[in-house]
Amino acid sequence: MKPLIFLDPFPRNEMMVYDKATEDALSDMGRVVSHFGSRAPDSMVEDILGDVEVIIGQTAMPKERLDRAPKLRGILNVKANWEPNIDYAEAHARGIRVLSAAPCMAPAVAEFCIGQAIMLARGLHVSDSLFRDGKEAYGIAGNGEAYSLYDSDVALVGYGNLGRALVPLLRPFGCRILVHDPWLSNGYLTSEGVEPVSLEEALSRPQFLFLLSGVTTENEGFLDRAKLQTIRQDASVILASRAEIVTFSDFLDLAAQGRFRAAVDVFPEEPVADDDPIRRTPNVLFSAHLAGGIQPSYARIREAMLDDVGQILKGLPPLRLQRAEPSLAGKMRSR
Repeated sequence: MKPLIFLDPFPRNEMMVYDKATEDALSDMGRVVSHFGSRAPDSMVEDILGDVEVIIGQTAMPKERLDRAPKLRGILNVKANWEPNIDYAEAHARGIRVLSAAPCMAPAVAEFCIGQAIMLARGLHVSDSLFRDGKEAYGIAGNGEAYSLYDSDVALVGYGNLGRALVPLLRPFGCRILVHDPWLSNGYLTSEGVEPVSLEEALSRPQFLFLLSGVTTENEGFLDRAKLQTIRQDASVILASRAEIVTFSDFLDLAAQGRFRAAVDVFPEEPVADDDPIRRTPNVLFSAHLAGGIQPSYARIREAMLDDVGQILKGLPPLRLQRAEPSLAGKMRSR
């Protein structure tokens, strides 16, 4: 009998992770049981636990369920984060591969970050409205507050999948790239061709600041008002990973005052309420969590997912998706 593959990918939908080619490929590898539109109900999960070998999705797998899944060999999180609903240490001890599709989303998000940085530095989010209101200035007259990404100091707070995808895009601009990441050694960061720095230097020195950290049990809100006030005057600050790493109201307040320029693609609560006053915050370039969610990202997820399901079912190590490190994944508090 073919191995059982359970597909429970909510909030991903069929278009994102289960097109016809993917369906055919998974069906060649095993028997597929799928549920879309919500997290699979407990009764459905219980029905498959005894036979399931691969789970694709965000199904809760505490130790009690792992005990009832003796054949399970892999859990592939296609939402691209680590949720606190898996006993990562127990899965690791049992040799169950727990993977995330985060590397598949990183290229699109990194590209988006470059676009945000250039728009902020050149003031394009402001010049568009000035033109529409007939208040534009041409040439040098309209560029009095513009600056360039070329030859600038750039800092990344966080150097995970997104940081590693962003750095190659910054290289052609001749930037001096600073990185603060307390989970990585200075030697490793130096070997990556970046300059390891303290958080204080990462905030105060660069003209461009990319906030890329994931949110954990230890760092939620760690960029409070006092730290945000140390950011270089008129720096371009891109909040690209998780809104919970900053005290969000203070971040927007300082940006509204013109203390720094800000681009925001992520919010503490999504979707943002229609009447939320943050929608009226001046001096901020807003987008609605658009950075990674494009068709090429989902195509990369499907391709990598199929590769790694095949590897796991052959008894070989997965090659494409990010492996969970239990001591770190268990700390993550991504929504």
